Amino acid sequence: QVQLVESGGGLVQPGGSLRLSCAASERIFSIYAMAWYRRAPGNQRELVARITSTNNTYLADSVKGRFTISRDNAKNTVDLQMNSLKPEDTAIYYCNVMGPRYDYWGQGTQVTVSS
Repeated sequence: QVQLVESGGGLVQPGGSLRLSCAASERIFSIYAMAWYRRAPGNQRELVARITSTNNTYLADSVKGRFTISRDNAKNTVDLQMNSLKPEDTAIYYCNVMGPRYDYWGQGTQVTVSS
């Protein structure tokens, strides 16, 4: 079973930056898309950013201009660069990798934006 491991979360002040990384435990083939979701306390999980196998990207309106998603196909990693962080970005962030017959999720990494 493939495992996804997220790293890079933590506590940051408003206006600060964090970079989340997600790595797979083994090589994954035929990936459709890699994505980052988040779940804030009391809210449903929401899609933050997605990047496809052809490098088409999607960013939620709430993070456009502040977050960037990138991937390394050879390493099966996906990163989320988060700049100008706001308190409302506080959430658990989850990595997701989806393919024709699989849908893998990481355990999540906490991001807290607070002064």
